[in-house]
Amino acid sequence: MSRYTALKLSRSILLAAILAVAGFVSSANAANPSLVSISTPRGAKQPFILINPGQPVAAVILFAGGHGALGLSSAVKMKWGANNFLVRTRNMLAARRLMVAVVDAPSDKPRGMNAIFRMSPAHAADIGAVAAYLKQQEDVPVWLVGTSMGTFSAANGAMAAKHVDGLVLTSTITRARPKWKIASSHKDGVASMPLQKITVPTLIVSHKNDGCNITPAGDASLLLARLERAAMKKITLVEGGLPARSGPCKAKSAHGFLGVEDKAIDSIADSIRAHAQLNAGARTQTGPEKK
Repeated sequence: MSRYTALKLSRSILLAAILAVAGFVSSANAANPSLVSISTPRGAKQPFILINPGQPVAAVILFAGGHGALGLSSAVKMKWGANNFLVRTRNMLAARRLMVAVVDAPSDKPRGMNAIFRMSPAHAADIGAVAAYLKQQEDVPVWLVGTSMGTFSAANGAMAAKHVDGLVLTSTITRARPKWKIASSHKDGVASMPLQKITVPTLIVSHKNDGCNITPAGDASLLLARLERAAMKKITLVEGGLPARSGPCKAKSAHGFLGVEDKAIDSIADSIRAHAQLNAGARTQTGPEKK
């Protein structure tokens, strides 16, 4: 090899390395989380963490369980909820090419959201506003993903919010506690909601050994039966994990998929990406070039 050829090859390798690093940096910057706050149609402020990995195949709006008031002060600092299953796995979802929005409670619910608010038209409108914002950022399908009490929010959004393309329910509330205000009207929790209104694809994810008495995995079949009009409906049961480090209805247990987060997240991401690809294929087949 001549000195000229060797020099030329070295420059090519260097240029390729520079481009690779530039691409990596660009991707890393795109995945940096940011704190976003939008005004909803009813005049409330709706804050959420936004993670855009760059060229996402779909977007997910995540609803934590409990009262859902994260108390976000930045994209990485929150007063509550850091251990929640969906909150702690947000970067795992982003790594699977999903744009992620982790919603806080709206400005008029600083103490949190109960089941009544989570099922309200006001909350559905807030969810629709977040979904619309995400679609402005990237023209991709938007799925709602809730866990535990967050499943009330996700199911409500799938029924009533605009710009929603799919639904995922994890550790779903299917039994109301006697002391809850909704105990008489929604004794089956989310399963007592008018789920027949949901037409978007729906995935139900449960841990086989969920020990929480209001989210038993065995009730997944009840949810499935009441999703009469869903374009697709499927149950995924996850097994295994680590010994519980919290109460059975808390995040660090089978209820929160402790130790099997990757299995749960893979099932969610794989279903969403599969539907996104199907929809993309359908659009291609019906596009102007096929007329």
